[in-house]
Amino acid sequence: MKACASIRFKFQSLKQRDTLFAALLPEMRTASVRSRAVLQKEGAFLVLRVEADDTVALRSALNAYLRWISSMINVLQAL
Repeated sequence: MKACASIRFKFQSLKQRDTLFAALLPEMRTASVRSRAVLQKEGAFLVLRVEADDTVALRSALNAYLRWISSMINVLQAL
């Protein structure tokens, strides 16, 4: 059984979207045994898709990506 989630983040600035995309790209390339993540740009949106072998792995991967994204957004807002 596979678990999956898709989250769309809307940005007012394409520059912010592109900055976040570039910052997360190295993490997307890192292989994980139990989960896989894909990040895509769709207009003003950044779309995170996570697929995992089970819900525990999905929750773990989502928590990690959401924490990174939240931290980066906080830094961008402070700048």
